[in-house]
Amino acid sequence: MTNLKIKLGKRIQSLRKSQGITQENFSEILGLDISSLSKIETGRNYPSPENLEKIAAALNVEEKDLYNFQDFFTNQEYLEKILKNIKIIETDQNKLRFLYKITNDLL
Repeated sequence: MTNLKIKLGKRIQSLRKSQGITQENFSEILGLDISSLSKIETGRNYPSPENLEKIAAALNVEEKDLYNFQDFFTNQEYLEKILKNIKIIETDQNKLRFLYKITNDLL
């Protein structure tokens, strides 16, 4: 499975659940059998362009918004990204101080 298919599936599932739509109801709305929808949401299948259009319309989002994975990182992915950013700024004392202040204020 490609990472894109998995992320797209998680995004679709998350949007569906946030709107209180069950997988069964969503499959009926889309005109798909529930196993096909399940395969899309788990990243085993990629939706056809036609189904992608139906999914976006049913979720009341633009198709491009289905690919907004920014808010759907795992904790491990967030940690990796944070550590990468720290590595980039580790020689800049002002930026490190600023980062410390921000993180300290969060705690």
